[in-house]
Amino acid sequence: MRINKLLLICLTAFLVFSCDNEDDDNPAPVPPRDRGEVAIEDDQALIDYLSTHFYNYEEFENPAENFDYQIVIDTISGENGDKTPIIDSDKLITKTINNEGVDQQLYILKVREGVGAKPKFADSTLVTYEGQLLTSDVFDGNLKTPVWFSLVAYLARNATGSFAPRGGTVKGFNEGLQEFGGASGFKVKADNTIDWNDDYGIGAVFMPSGLAYFNSAPTVAIPDYSPLIFKINMFRVKKADHDRDGIPSFIEDLDGDGDVFNDDTDGDGLPNHSDSDDDGDGTPTIDEIVINEDGTIIYTDTNSDGTPDYLDPNFFK
Repeated sequence: MRINKLLLICLTAFLVFSCDNEDDDNPAPVPPRDRGEVAIEDDQALIDYLSTHFYNYEEFENPAENFDYQIVIDTISGENGDKTPIIDSDKLITKTINNEGVDQQLYILKVREGVGAKPKFADSTLVTYEGQLLTSDVFDGNLKTPVWFSLVAYLARNATGSFAPRGGTVKGFNEGLQEFGGASGFKVKADNTIDWNDDYGIGAVFMPSGLAYFNSAPTVAIPDYSPLIFKINMFRVKKADHDRDGIPSFIEDLDGDGDVFNDDTDGDGLPNHSDSDDDGDGTPTIDEIVINEDGTIIYTDTNSDGTPDYLDPNFFK
């Protein structure tokens, strides 16, 4: 009888401590902070940073023969005490961006605008970049080899036959890159590396956390609610057509709200920029438009009902 009681006490203690451990391993989720409050805090943090830091503007104004055209940011102090702060630079612009219902300030340093085409919000860009915190800690980057970024995500079929998102950037990066043009051209050297014309876009984007990762950063190197800095060199812009249906993805934003994921003409769950048959009539979109030799598009409306064929499920070719 005593043995049974002892077993019962041990079992009860085990269950109690097991429950406690489970609670410790799975703490209650913390709700996100108010976006409006965070936006105010982040804007002040960015203003403070821009007021106390400078970039190597003198090197850009009088470049040495071996100058690498990379932005270097440093604190205004000591022997650098007489430098012009970034916030007073005539190359700094501000954009007000609404995200999740909150207006936020994006600061863009346009050291060199670039002479080539500027990207639309849904295009692809070839850039070198470096991302850092306001503490100067670098969390990501590639300043040597340009990489392609699809500025908006799209849905693509994976190996299992289902659709999964690919690409996309944070809103502040997207909005910032739209202010820069690519190079006018390039030369391929004997070793097959590319030498870009010296007129590509160069700059930096300073963004609040609400235009970055807010409370859901993809790496522990970025704390929650962190304003970010991205230095960028823009080399080339490509007009993106994610579903290869002949219509550039930015045009598939039918309501013009900058969100291509809420435009789904046939309601099949695939937004138009990821759907090769936008109206779901069984005829591919590319067969319901005419693409001229110069790349311009004719949106045919065969039944003259005011809706182009590629968006008209009532027209069958």
